[in-house]
Order: sequence, then C-alpha cells, then structure tokens
Amino acid sequence: MTDDTETEQKPRDGQSEKPPEGTLAEGTQIIAEFVRTLPRKPGVYRMIAADGEVLYVGKAKSLRSRVGSYTQPNRLATRLIRMVSATRTMEFSVTGSEAEALLLENNLIKRFRPRFNVLLRDDKSFPYIVIRRDTEWPQLAKHRGVRQPGNE
Repeated sequence: MTDDTETEQKPRDGQSEKPPEGTLAEGTQIIAEFVRTLPRKPGVYRMIAADGEVLYVGKAKSLRSRVGSYTQPNRLATRLIRMVSATRTMEFSVTGSEAEALLLENNLIKRFRPRFNVLLRDDKSFPYIVIRRDTEWPQLAKHRGVRQPGNE
C-alpha cells in the first residue's frame, strides 16, 4: 500500500517523478518537452494555462532557441517566472519569415489580450515617428499610443 499524501509524493513504477502542479519546476518541464520537437524556424508561440486562458503570445526568429530560454528560471524576471509556473500547454505556428511572425503575433495579442503581454496589448503595436510641435522647435521622436493634439 502506497501513501499518496501531499507531503510525500513518490513516483510509481516506471514513471518519472513529477513536480506538484502549478510550480515553476512543472512549468519548466512542460516547456522543455515542447522544445525538443520545435524547429529552428521563425514563428509564434502561445503559453496556455490549465483553464485554457492564453497567458502569453510571443514571436521568435528561432522557435527552439526562444522557447528554450524559458527553461532557465535563473535568467527570468519575476513576472516571467509566474507565467512559466502557470503554463500547462503551448501552441505554435511556424511562419515563413520573422516579419510574418510579427504580424501574426500582433493579431493574436489583439484577439486573446493575454495578461503577460504588456506592450502590444493596448493598441500600441507599432511605433510612429511624430513631429512634436509642442516645443519651441519642432522635434522628431518615436511615439506609441494615442495621437496628441498639435503633433503630426
């Protein structure tokens, strides 16, 4: 008779020891399993929680390299550690070029509005060059977001 309490989790015969659900170790293990089969091609990846919520949409020049970086928790920010911990599955779309991946990523972020995508979520997807006229001399600057009156 085996004791399957929360304090003691032993692997059953023939199975590897699996970390408890919702931990960083489990999220890292799930991602690492996907990395083994990924091509070194451009594409888009989605990290998905247990309830089906899309947590994050990202693009990559090389899917294998980019997604593999999530398996090194000591290099991740706290926000990304939480995201990896919540990840239960992933979906991938291989594209013909990095430009196609960028467009697909943008469209998927607009559709799913993932909580871990902070930059492209609020219609700030593309930077614009603005001529600022609210200064003594006109200035050229990079701008994202809502247009400001008086600037072009």
